[in-house]
Amino acid sequence: PAARRRLGLLEKKKDYRLRADDYHKKQNALRALQKKALDKNPDEFYFKMIRAELQDGVHTIKQPKDEVTPEQAKLMRTQDIKYVEMKRVAEAKKIERLKSELHLLDAEGKNPNKHVFFFDTKKEVQEFDVATHLDTLPELVGRVYNRPTIATLQKETLKGATEPAHLKKLAQQRKNQYDLLKQRIEREKAMFVVAQKIQTRKDLLDKTHKVKVKKETTNSPAIYKFKFQRKR
Repeated sequence: PAARRRLGLLEKKKDYRLRADDYHKKQNALRALQKKALDKNPDEFYFKMIRAELQDGVHTIKQPKDEVTPEQAKLMRTQDIKYVEMKRVAEAKKIERLKSELHLLDAEGKNPNKHVFFFDTKKEVQEFDVATHLDTLPELVGRVYNRPTIATLQKETLKGATEPAHLKKLAQQRKNQYDLLKQRIEREKAMFVVAQKIQTRKDLLDKTHKVKVKKETTNSPAIYKFKFQRKR
């Protein structure tokens, strides 16, 4: 109503009570802090007094800096490089072992091989049959490995799996092995990049003049140009 407009908007009694309780709670907390400050011993000392600082109104603990000499830093870098290089060499050996087990003949993502046949006339091209030309069965034309001729099949018995379910299972196992090989190759490349970056940081510990030529990326370390110094 216009007669009560000077009193402002009406508020629910519940909201007023909640605001009043919150106000009294804050006042009690302030009085408790004031009492704690008055009762505090002025000669009291604890280490957080010198390890804490105020940043944007928030108390944060200062992180102590490691006291490391340049020689110690170089030694730690060397140990890191040795560890990463050891893991990389182990991955490289596993990759070579997997490659020896897999022939990489029908790996996914590999560019398909092309077999070009040459003819003299268009009639020969129209009458051309791949299975007849390769002297094998039509079912084996799509293979890039283990493609025996008809004469070989007549002389020897077919070895290995022949059932479709078994062949499908073997194909899935082969695909899993290729996926594992791909993961190991990517891991070995990542370790090589890490070793290069650690070596670069180790070289930067020297006090020689250097200029950055190329920035560091996810796939390559930063490149620096060092001032040439003639050593005796």
